[in-house]
Amino acid sequence: MEFTRLTKVTTALKANVLELAILTGHLILYPSGIASERPAAAKDPKAGTGRPVVLLHGFVDNRSVFVLLRRALARQGRRPVESFNYSPLTCDLRAAAELLGRHVEAVCARTGHDEVDIVGHSLGGLIARYYVQRLGGDARVGTLVMLGTPHSGTAAAPWAGAHPLIRQMRPGSEVLRELAEPAPECRTACVSFWSDLDQVMVPVETARLDHPDLLVHNVRVSGIGHLALPVHPTVVAGILQVLEAEDAEDSAGATPGTEPGAASVA
Repeated sequence: MEFTRLTKVTTALKANVLELAILTGHLILYPSGIASERPAAAKDPKAGTGRPVVLLHGFVDNRSVFVLLRRALARQGRRPVESFNYSPLTCDLRAAAELLGRHVEAVCARTGHDEVDIVGHSLGGLIARYYVQRLGGDARVGTLVMLGTPHSGTAAAPWAGAHPLIRQMRPGSEVLRELAEPAPECRTACVSFWSDLDQVMVPVETARLDHPDLLVHNVRVSGIGHLALPVHPTVVAGILQVLEAEDAEDSAGATPGTEPGAASVA
């Protein structure tokens, strides 16, 4: 019993140290991601010929959070990759979802593809999910990967509830009630990575996506915190594995709510 408790404390301490290191590094990189990136040239063969990937950051963040994931995708060289920066002044998740929809349409027009895949961290995953479920985005998004996204709402940082976006991420918010409504015709395959040491998701299980109408894979990650999800090699490898699937039907084979496995971080 004592050994088990000590192991849990040690694991949590390692995760907190890693979170602090990642936060420090991200603060250094943050200015480089403030400006929106220049779109790739139309149908640029150097960008890859696979389905484009759109990366969507979380609350008060920007595209710099995906620097390692972008590097990994670039090494594959199979897909065009673009980031979408929504304004830090955004006060409504639904408005951000509408802007995301316009960006996806532009990416499709520019690359000649009918669909994209999206990777969203935290709030970014919720914005993308709203686009897919409520704004017809399932016609454009083959696979949606979400990292530490508060599907059922998070009770973390109650003092920050004055911000409208924070309120929309609270349990029982109007937006979350909309997302809980039936979505029987949604075609997008959803993959949600959640961590047992995510201190921003309260409780941690809120980052699991459980919806009877959605095609869902929930992937539990052990030993890392919220900030580590977009950058940790274990999660990056998992994302690449998802995106390497030939089409969304590979993910659709699972029963909604299926737990395909767990990834542990030493």
